Amino acid sequence: MQTNTYQGLQIINKKQSITTDELVKEAPLQININNESYTVVMRTPGNDQDLVLGLLYAEDIYKNSLPIPFKIIEEKFNIPSIINVTITPNDLGKGYLNKRTLMSVSSCGICGKKELDDIKVSGEKIKQKVNFSSEKLLNMFTSFQKHQVTFKKTGGSHAAGIFNTQFKLLTLREDIGRHNAVDKCIGSLLQINILKNGIYLLVSGRVSYEIVSKAFLAKIPVIVAVSACSSMAVDFAKEFGICLIGFTRENKMTVYANPSSLEKK
Repeated sequence: MQTNTYQGLQIINKKQSITTDELVKEAPLQININNESYTVVMRTPGNDQDLVLGLLYAEDIYKNSLPIPFKIIEEKFNIPSIINVTITPNDLGKGYLNKRTLMSVSSCGICGKKELDDIKVSGEKIKQKVNFSSEKLLNMFTSFQKHQVTFKKTGGSHAAGIFNTQFKLLTLREDIGRHNAVDKCIGSLLQINILKNGIYLLVSGRVSYEIVSKAFLAKIPVIVAVSACSSMAVDFAKEFGICLIGFTRENKMTVYANPSSLEKK
């Protein structure tokens, strides 16, 4: 379960009453690599293996297609609190040498980065061109929203979903953290070796630099968000060759970067 039930005092028009709400769970997960602590993330429990694999991929720590051993070291209230992954020295990427030293909280994907250079992402610009209509994007969001089970219960979770070139939903994950949901999606596709089929990344909230960098590393050429995009997200999307779209709701959307992918009317 990704939710817990809590009581609260509800006040409507100055009238007070006891209400019972389902709230999205948030719990820390310590990730160890080869029995040494790497980082702590605040996440919604569930799909933890997807989360860890997606995070290690985005951090340039493990990009081998082979599965890696996961072991739950400690649990609290039947929820994993420490997970260890075993990676051979030959498979450890350069990102491991620049590991985070602070807790990564649910709303900040780059917390713990030591220096400004740490937030740079290197690699060739995405050259894959896709063509789609605004109608197709809105249809994808209809499918996307139908699968947001935790959000429907709590109103407090974010979701990310990845679609293929035929606009078919490949994976959807929910989490209290926006970037955690993206990591879980990427990790889930890595485990079945179809990340290369991911074309559209849909997110339920705003888009920051980190989400753009995760999409770039996963070679996903289109990001579509319900909410706003940060200035750095737009700048990096332009540089990376990613079509970035925000405020996708109520038959509206704003294309901030690389609009050539959108079909002309």
